[in-house]
Amino acid sequence: MNRILSIIACVGLAACTSQTTYNVVDRMTHDPNATNTETILHVWSWNFPTIAENMKQIADAGFTMIQTSPVNACFSPEGGNIKILDEKEGNWYHYYQPTDWTIGNNIVGTEAEMKAMLDSADKYDIRVLVDVLPNHTAFNIDLVTDEFYAAVGGRDKMFHTYGLEGIQDYNDRTQCTHQGVGGLPDVNTENPLFQKYYMQFVNKLVEMGVRGFRYDTAKHIGVHSDPLDTEAGVKENDFWDVATGRKEVLGVSLSIPYDSLFVYGEVLQDKNVPEEEYASYFGQTASSYGHVLREVLAKRSAKDIDVLDWYHRAAPEHLTTWVESHDTYCNANESAGLTDAQIRTGWVFLTARQNGTPLFYSRPMNSTRENYFGDNLLGARGNDEFFHPEVVAVNKFRQEMNGQTEDMKVSEDGEVIVVNRGDKGAAIINFALEANEVELPTALADGEYTDAVYGTTFKVENGLLKGSAAPETTYIIVRK
Repeated sequence: MNRILSIIACVGLAACTSQTTYNVVDRMTHDPNATNTETILHVWSWNFPTIAENMKQIADAGFTMIQTSPVNACFSPEGGNIKILDEKEGNWYHYYQPTDWTIGNNIVGTEAEMKAMLDSADKYDIRVLVDVLPNHTAFNIDLVTDEFYAAVGGRDKMFHTYGLEGIQDYNDRTQCTHQGVGGLPDVNTENPLFQKYYMQFVNKLVEMGVRGFRYDTAKHIGVHSDPLDTEAGVKENDFWDVATGRKEVLGVSLSIPYDSLFVYGEVLQDKNVPEEEYASYFGQTASSYGHVLREVLAKRSAKDIDVLDWYHRAAPEHLTTWVESHDTYCNANESAGLTDAQIRTGWVFLTARQNGTPLFYSRPMNSTRENYFGDNLLGARGNDEFFHPEVVAVNKFRQEMNGQTEDMKVSEDGEVIVVNRGDKGAAIINFALEANEVELPTALADGEYTDAVYGTTFKVENGLLKGSAAPETTYIIVRK
């Protein structure tokens, strides 16, 4: 979600007290031998034709999944322009203001254009994830369609009892799950009629070829341990049971086996967020780890920072990880000051690791540190960084390293990290603005190795990886 709308991290209950038992995937137990080969390109604000036109290049860059912006009908100002962000009219965040759960909006394109994009993705064996947001509607509830109101039983059934009131205390879990985040009206997600309508939307997307979802503001939708909106007649916080296919509603259920989908939720971490309970349903965002990694990049050193710790209670194989997200970039501008080179070094480090599913946020074309939105054109392709040779090399390295566990070594000053993957390969990352001599332990066999990007030679002697690393540069070496 976006901080232009004053989205603030909320907190939640820690314990799961559900009295209902389901057969679920254990997302809390870590398997040290599990590896992950996937990477996601977040085609942020690209429209469907643009995505389709660039699908081959996305595949050639080694990405296995893409994540689109929200595809639902949404608020659109009269005379809306084509800018990503306009001081008067906004724009990009309008797709986070649903007016109906139907497919197509003025930012990403039509349903027909989406189907053409999905067909292109299938051709290149790319899985498509869609950003979905059942938690709220547009600010102006008069813009919500009559059809939608009718489908959920009328306007008085659409929202939680206090859903038109904004959250005042994000430490209050009742407010956090029943009132408006950033003032956006809070949908009664426990209403069976809404659940049916929403699942018909999801099933339509699945039928078209979508194979995963990112749930926006997921921690604002209650789990079983959360308070019930009894005034609205809610008897169970069962939205996630329905959304994940464990339960049908009014004869409708998820039309595809849930374990065939890639699903994660925006459960931004805070002291009382029930990560364990959310983790029983879907993967989660490793937001705290992102903060840590950006601290490393800003300092250009990992000294005194534990980069092994994922800072999350869910198992790392069920985390979606990133150097930056659209929120950190275009809302708070927390990460916007990092250069493309810094983002690249962070991406290579993150993607070379064994666990997590890394997501690469596509910054706007021609963006700079002085002009975050670059060309400022909605629908256009992002900048060239997603196919930078270092990005491509580590994406393919990740796939090659399937089955190889990680062993990370950090130089004394923290400026260089080597991510060893078994005895098969290693990624070398120099965060510093100066060249560095590398001499760190590795399991690679003794011999000479040529980097996949620049052709730089590294040597392994007596279990030590040695060589010279240029400033803010990364290298990929693989045992032949």
